Amino acid sequence: MTSFTITEILDDLRAADETTRRFERRYWLSSADFYELYQQGLLDDGEHTEDFAMWAAYHEIKQDRELTLQQLSDERKKRLRRQYRGGSIQIDPREPAVSD
Repeated sequence: MTSFTITEILDDLRAADETTRRFERRYWLSSADFYELYQQGLLDDGEHTEDFAMWAAYHEIKQDRELTLQQLSDERKKRLRRQYRGGSIQIDPREPAVSD
């Protein structure tokens, strides 16, 4: 079982976002639209094969980390609501580790 922190999730997201943005600027296409064409096998398999494989991989990493972050946030919000006893909710800023 792998354990990671919210900081690691956010760092992965930042790196994936920077990389996908670079490809979006280069090819003038959103990552979502690129990925749809890539998954359908409609893109050339010539001189851009390496770029496309890397772009697809970083797009998948970004999607995975965004999903993980949302799940973690949803779980934390549920715990906070269960602990609510009136007044205001106190959020402890200590970073929990997440198990995958």
